[in-house]
Amino acid sequence: MIPLNIVLLRGLISWGGFVLFLFFEVVRPYRQPSVSKMKRLMTNISLTVLNSAILSLIFAAATINTAMHVSGNRLGLLNIISLPLWAKVFLTVLFMDFMLYVWHLLNHEIPFFWRFHRVHHSDLNMDVSTATRFHIGELSLSAVIKIGLIYFIGADLVSVIIFESLLVLTAQFQHSSLKVPESFEKVFWIFFVPPSMHRIHHSVKIHERDTNYGTILSVWDRLLGTLLKDIEQEKIIIGLGPYREPEKLGLPHLLLMPFTKPII
Repeated sequence: MIPLNIVLLRGLISWGGFVLFLFFEVVRPYRQPSVSKMKRLMTNISLTVLNSAILSLIFAAATINTAMHVSGNRLGLLNIISLPLWAKVFLTVLFMDFMLYVWHLLNHEIPFFWRFHRVHHSDLNMDVSTATRFHIGELSLSAVIKIGLIYFIGADLVSVIIFESLLVLTAQFQHSSLKVPESFEKVFWIFFVPPSMHRIHHSVKIHERDTNYGTILSVWDRLLGTLLKDIEQEKIIIGLGPYREPEKLGLPHLLLMPFTKPII
């Protein structure tokens, strides 16, 4: 069984962040939507709720129990020596974020993974709801990998919760259609991922899309040569070239998309 307080905390962070960024998108939008925002929201929220139910049923308990097991039995790299909690949290976030960068890159480079990941990139506009617009196939693979990484590194439950909380909030921020001061983004971009950086990643142009894979930290893109900055933000078109018809991007279409013909 999953502890009730963890369920409530996850829900509060996820939906609290969603409401917060959605509010600022409406009050101070970066750009006006090119298609119906309400229809997109309904599709993305429906997919999110469906995914959350499946993931909670299949993977949530396994994730929590793995973190408790490795910390209780002192398994994994972080338990070889005694470390203070703050150091374990810092190293867990750093390691998990780097592995997420690698996983994200592989989702673009390996055709089988791209079949599922294109569901995320097929959104015709980018806003806070895009942050959770993923196919359950991709999320299931991610969950299995995450459990393996928790076991390998020996991450405790507190570290896992902090990482997942940061992951949700940063993903929501970078996908949000929120007008952020340019001066703030320039400083934020040094270490982290602002909306302008991730907007390039959602470009319809393939050479722009296959860059900027970072989620929490931008340093991985800097170190590994996948960072792209000098793009005119106003000219970025969001989405995928073959998927430009909103009526063909409803919930049933997204669920079936990975099983249709492969498209770049």
